[in-house]
Amino acid sequence: MEQPIKILIVEDNVIIADDMQSMLEEIGYEIVDNVIVYEQAVEVLKTQQVDLVLIDIILASDKTGIDLGKHIRDNYDIPFIFVTSNSDRATVENAKTVKPNGDLVKPFEQQDLYTSIEIALSNFTYGAGGKTSENADASDDSPMSNSILKDSIFVKKQHLYYRIQFGDIQFIKADNVYLEVNTVDKKFLVRSPLKDYLEKLPKNKFYRAHKSYIVNVDHIDAINSKDIMINNNLIPISKDFKEFIISAMNS
Repeated sequence: MEQPIKILIVEDNVIIADDMQSMLEEIGYEIVDNVIVYEQAVEVLKTQQVDLVLIDIILASDKTGIDLGKHIRDNYDIPFIFVTSNSDRATVENAKTVKPNGDLVKPFEQQDLYTSIEIALSNFTYGAGGKTSENADASDDSPMSNSILKDSIFVKKQHLYYRIQFGDIQFIKADNVYLEVNTVDKKFLVRSPLKDYLEKLPKNKFYRAHKSYIVNVDHIDAINSKDIMINNNLIPISKDFKEFIISAMNS
């Protein structure tokens, strides 16, 4: 049986914290603890299994939520989401330096909370925080891995987040600061470096075919010396990728 996602709440407004806990438990998440300061959060992380942390940026202590985010990045391989009512430019820029996996601006509804958590869990790549490949492989059998949606990724379009099955993604094209994610009948724009996005995709299906393209090899319809064809789209390929495909065809 799949274990519930274990969440740590770090919020110094007790009323807001209790409301968050009630909303999360109603959805089906498990609250590991509900603390108000940096030091308490650090102790919980030492002693408890935590799958995700919700952090208020401004805490009732000398250490801020941003300090806690840095501590998590340096010591743990779990995602965290900043929750704040302070969305001024300086705070946002400071928060971005620790690379949170999401953010929520107060006040928010239960659905906003749920969506932010599921997207953070779905798009988070466990093992990317400096773990060895051996440790990363071992985590596949741990309870933590149950909290990832392993067969899909969320992509935002207008005001909705669409869940896309990995198998439905045909190819991804880099276009300036955006990526164009192509499925059979839809296109989605994502703001991300191509290399970073590749790390979120299954390594046995998705390959860097060209400096500007990631392709799903299951969708390749044809190949020549310079291109492959996917759903009537000609996609340029590098010499290394061509050799890889030809070798795979002949094996």
